[in-house]
Amino acid sequence: MEIDRLFEAMVKLNGSDLHLKVDKPPYMRVKGALQPLKYPPIGAEQMKKLCAPIMNPRQRGIFDTDGGADFAHTCVVDGVRWRFRINMLTQQGAWGLVARRVNNTIPDFEKLFLPPSIERLCQLDQGMVLLAGVTGSGKSTTIGSMLNYINRNYRKHILTLEDPIEFVFTEDKCLINQREIGNDVRNFEIGMKHAVREDPDIILVGELRDVETFKTAIHAAETGHLVFGTIHAASASSCIGRILDLFPQEEHASIRSAIAFNMKGIVAQKLLKSIKPGVSRVPVVEVMFIDVLIRKYVLEEQDHLIADHIKKSVKDGMQDFTQSLKSLIDLGLIDRHDALEIAPNREALVMALKGIS
Repeated sequence: MEIDRLFEAMVKLNGSDLHLKVDKPPYMRVKGALQPLKYPPIGAEQMKKLCAPIMNPRQRGIFDTDGGADFAHTCVVDGVRWRFRINMLTQQGAWGLVARRVNNTIPDFEKLFLPPSIERLCQLDQGMVLLAGVTGSGKSTTIGSMLNYINRNYRKHILTLEDPIEFVFTEDKCLINQREIGNDVRNFEIGMKHAVREDPDIILVGELRDVETFKTAIHAAETGHLVFGTIHAASASSCIGRILDLFPQEEHASIRSAIAFNMKGIVAQKLLKSIKPGVSRVPVVEVMFIDVLIRKYVLEEQDHLIADHIKKSVKDGMQDFTQSLKSLIDLGLIDRHDALEIAPNREALVMALKGIS
């Protein structure tokens, strides 16, 4: 396919994302920065010729009906098969595409520079663990490394429901079944109904984007499974409110109770350009474990106290974004100026760097 030339360039330039827009040249994100390729602007008809062949009839039907479609595409570059997460879209009546390159290998925690305390979330027997962040914050890579940790260390059954499948796992000690919405099962609701009959120890439910998804995921956690999911939220402490926003006010009390007694931990992250040779970007990570006080705050609607408790619980393995930024600066992984630019509390980071807690 002609479009595979662009995916090949993406691999060779170590790009993370490819953007195609009518009347613009292709844009690629490399080391966090978006830049145009030396390629002529793509016309409307050329865009259709480029993108139509990568959609099967089902995906094309969804795209024509909804104005957008998500799916995976594979491309062989120098004998190596690469996967790309594709989002087809329309804007102002024209076709467009955004593709995310999925790494062939799933890095270990150490190579991702994640805090060691995250391992504790992989050693749980049941409950829910959420990865929070905006699009492109590395949630999928982190959750992939967590599942691979389980795969290397425990004999369990991992079941994933993904839309689309991103990382393809190589089984080690675990039995792993990866089901893609649309290809392997019609929709998420049916997939979860099947899941509880498929004897999983760990379930990856993908993104918690609606009421039904959250209810089925929390039910799986209540019935003895370890459930991993992702959510769009800016911080660990703001996740509670983000989940509650999915539900009508009259259900908030029961949802707070479900979160308090079934949620085990929330990891929120952002990606920041690295200054260390050989390292492109590193995650700035906030870690929250649901301990006795967090549970109390959730049940009593005192969410505003959560962030301060995270900051004070470093000895228990928690950390906020300020503490993560300081650690990455101390390790020589990120630039101080870049850290101050994205710090949620600039003054707190300046004081932390001076040794003032």
